[in-house]
Amino acid sequence: LVGNIQRTVISELSGRGNVLDKAAEFGVDMNSEEARAVLQQIKELENEGFAFEAGEASMALLLRRMKAGYKRPFEMLDFTTWISVRDGVPMVSDASVKIRIDGEVIHTASEGNGPVNALSLALRKALFTKYPQLQTIHLADYKVRILDGENGTGARVRVLIDFVDDDRRWSTVGASTNIIEASWHALVDSYEYALMNGKGE
Repeated sequence: LVGNIQRTVISELSGRGNVLDKAAEFGVDMNSEEARAVLQQIKELENEGFAFEAGEASMALLLRRMKAGYKRPFEMLDFTTWISVRDGVPMVSDASVKIRIDGEVIHTASEGNGPVNALSLALRKALFTKYPQLQTIHLADYKVRILDGENGTGARVRVLIDFVDDDRRWSTVGASTNIIEASWHALVDSYEYALMNGKGE
């Protein structure tokens, strides 16, 4: 209980009632059957390494995406990252991103300090063509946690990303055995959440 507002901790979503409470907290109208589908999806994603109590913006999006008729502001088609290494030359990372917005395919590429940074810059460039208002939001924190270290370099990782816009801050989560894929999930959620909460106009 915080002040006079009771918040449902996502890790405690053991039944449909708690999912409905969380949906109400995020302003999502949801019935019992939809809540059951959400609960199943949460369990599957948590088994893959997602932790929604640390990435509540991702949870809010999961609830919205499970509603019939929800239209995502952009659709990811594909992305590619690559690293160029030559003796005596600093390592260079590049990424290309292809997304679709309102039926139009947008393809961009960027160079960055590592593959995740290059991917983030390429995604921003693609989104700015249709949503220039997103230029005011910025990545504030990026954390990686190894979930099963006994698997060495093949370990599953969880990525948590914080974005800020003026006095607002939100967190998203991604998980995968591939750090770039986990980062991509969290990056996409970060921008989609911004567009669904005041940046879509």
